[in-house]
Amino acid sequence: MSLEQLRRAGVSDRRTRRLCGPGGPWRRLHPGVVLLRNTTPTRRQLLHAALGRYGAGAVITGSDALQAHGVKCPADGEIQLLVPGHCRVTARAGVRAARTARLPDPVLVDGLPFAPPARAALDLARSEPDPARIRHLLTLPLYWGLCDRRELLAELADGPQRGTAEVRKVLRAIDERPIQAHGLATRVLDIARLPPPIWDVTICDRRGRRIGEADAWWDEIGLAWRYQCGPGPGGGFSHLALAATGIVLVRCTVRQLRQVPQEVALELAQAFGEASRTPRPRVHAVPMTPIGDAA
Repeated sequence: MSLEQLRRAGVSDRRTRRLCGPGGPWRRLHPGVVLLRNTTPTRRQLLHAALGRYGAGAVITGSDALQAHGVKCPADGEIQLLVPGHCRVTARAGVRAARTARLPDPVLVDGLPFAPPARAALDLARSEPDPARIRHLLTLPLYWGLCDRRELLAELADGPQRGTAEVRKVLRAIDERPIQAHGLATRVLDIARLPPPIWDVTICDRRGRRIGEADAWWDEIGLAWRYQCGPGPGGGFSHLALAATGIVLVRCTVRQLRQVPQEVALELAQAFGEASRTPRPRVHAVPMTPIGDAA
């Protein structure tokens, strides 16, 4: 609660100071913001406190915003806030507040205002010096289907240009299609409740000769899943060669992953059961270069 809220509730500033003193039941998180217990605050309480410190109009961005949008992104470092340009910003431990004339329209999640996914990812990436880390952060909203590359480029173009050269370079080099497909496939697996597969493998015979590729592969039972069906390095018929070895193969398109994930999950679960009951084919799988790093 803020001091103003406490005053309206009949608690004087003097009493608040005493309750927040050594051994008291409350603790002060920021100037003018009090936690009504003397325990280690949760992340959510810290978010409320940061918003209470900087007032109406502040928007949470960075890793906390991505997490609020459903991204598996650790949010245990500094809280990143965007505040209106007229606000006075003072350094506070655990909070990084940036004034901006481009305050985004917040997305309310459980009553807290968060920046949209594209803005949140770029706010994180702008402060990163490592290109590999920048790529990882930029692929997160793509992987989880929260925005596309065009939205990231538009957000980057509309914002301040200083210090964005590396972000721009990495973003232009990203191919979003396989990243988005992989994210959609992961969500189908969550529905099917299957053990984790090996991703992106080349399947070979006992002599090491290539038979075909699988986007996901369960090695113990010989189950292959291809969700990016189409002509590739080996032509458009490698699925026939895979099936001829006795591999149980599930094929679908990215559109099916997006539009009918429940149906794909059911087919995948049935194929898993079938592969578990049949002899494993005499093949082995070799990992290919991964297509994305957002998982």
